[in-house]
Amino acid sequence: MAIKLIGREKEQALLKELLTTNESEFVALYGRRRVGKTFLAETVYQKEIVFSITGLNKVGKGLQLENFINVLNTKLGKDDQITTTPKSWLTAFNHLTNYLGQLKHKGKMVVFIDELPWLATTKSGFLSALENFWNGWANKRTDIILLVCGSAASWMISNVVRSRGGLHNRITRRIRLLPFNLYETECYLKSRNIHLERYDILQLYMVMGGIPHYLKEVRKGQSATQVIDEACFSKDGLLRDEFSSLYEGLFNKAERYINVVQVLAKNPKGLNRSELMKAAKLSSGGTTTKIFDSLEESGFIVKYLPVGKNLRLALYKLSDPYSAFYLKFIANSRANGTGTWVKKSMGASWKSWSGFAFESICLAHVPQIKTALKIGGIYTEESSWRKTGTNKETGAQIDLLIDRNDNVINICEIKFALDEFTITKKYAEVLKNKISTFRKDTKSKKTLFLTMITTFGVTENQYATSLVQQTIEMDALFMV
Repeated sequence: MAIKLIGREKEQALLKELLTTNESEFVALYGRRRVGKTFLAETVYQKEIVFSITGLNKVGKGLQLENFINVLNTKLGKDDQITTTPKSWLTAFNHLTNYLGQLKHKGKMVVFIDELPWLATTKSGFLSALENFWNGWANKRTDIILLVCGSAASWMISNVVRSRGGLHNRITRRIRLLPFNLYETECYLKSRNIHLERYDILQLYMVMGGIPHYLKEVRKGQSATQVIDEACFSKDGLLRDEFSSLYEGLFNKAERYINVVQVLAKNPKGLNRSELMKAAKLSSGGTTTKIFDSLEESGFIVKYLPVGKNLRLALYKLSDPYSAFYLKFIANSRANGTGTWVKKSMGASWKSWSGFAFESICLAHVPQIKTALKIGGIYTEESSWRKTGTNKETGAQIDLLIDRNDNVINICEIKFALDEFTITKKYAEVLKNKISTFRKDTKSKKTLFLTMITTFGVTENQYATSLVQQTIEMDALFMV
């Protein structure tokens, strides 16, 4: 029975297309840990992979070379076994070249190197040998696909995709694999015969995001509350201790990256660069820029340009659902064991957190929001805006602005509720202040549409009728 891939249509199409080209291809596949990179590669190329090696974490060059030769020996006949572990990667790749050169294989041959950053350690000489393998042999043929994969996205970008050394401009294709969106998450669960209401899937997404490996923890017949309880608070729960290993597996000196994530978790409305550096006690310079860029490239934080495109005021927000949930409810929590989440999910802290979590999910599903607004074909720019209050003026913040090319700006107000959301007289005044303050501060001449994005819609009353132009419900976020 063939293994079925859920989602990843564009990535599958690209990988399959490479099998039909008349030249060798060098592909970089990257994305955060547990997102399904290896599964994608091995499923699409299950018949074409002729050699596959996975780097070992935190071991020296000698063991990496030994592992490389051991894997290669499984492909070689008894008379061709390599009995001595080479001392250099150049020699190791020479053995690989000899093996590939004598293969009789119809169509493209795929060489898959997984967890490349673990192999290419400092002074190991791996990247130079890889460069020589590609430039000196594979690139001169027409039947090789060299597929390199890594979880450390920033490392892959710096050392492979944008390499200034021997691999400069050698990558022919790059694929950044992102977590599932809500539609793909729903499809994935259904493929495992798990049928949950969308509100329950939304709750799971708030905790696990769209990480396939985490979603495997969802068991048939369990409620969302039971799944979260078991995965996050039981003694052997996958997500109880995942946080530190997640960051340590991706970044050197992981504590610096965790520090930034912790600061943003405490400031869910976001911080600009100077505020974030001050709160995280970081100095201005290349190291700080690398930390921010690496976290952004790996999908843990996101940067939103404000209205006016002033980069200095761009807001950084924590965008990884699991990290936000872990730091809020699991880290430093005395409570654990069966029933923990049932109790926690009834508290006031859950209510405030769920609002921010839903907001983060909406910001990650802007294409679906645009489709629901029937503006998918209109050019738009998404941004955020905030006005700090003073003694004379009340401040205001808008987390999602959709600035359209048809002279309209959607001011999106995002609210998580257990039922229809009701706009009260008091809250109506808050909304009016946001709109008027935004107009005054930005001096925008465009038409402003107040757009409510909620779980179950908005109660019809005089305030909703007079203020709200469009309403989007949770179901819209599950669109393709």
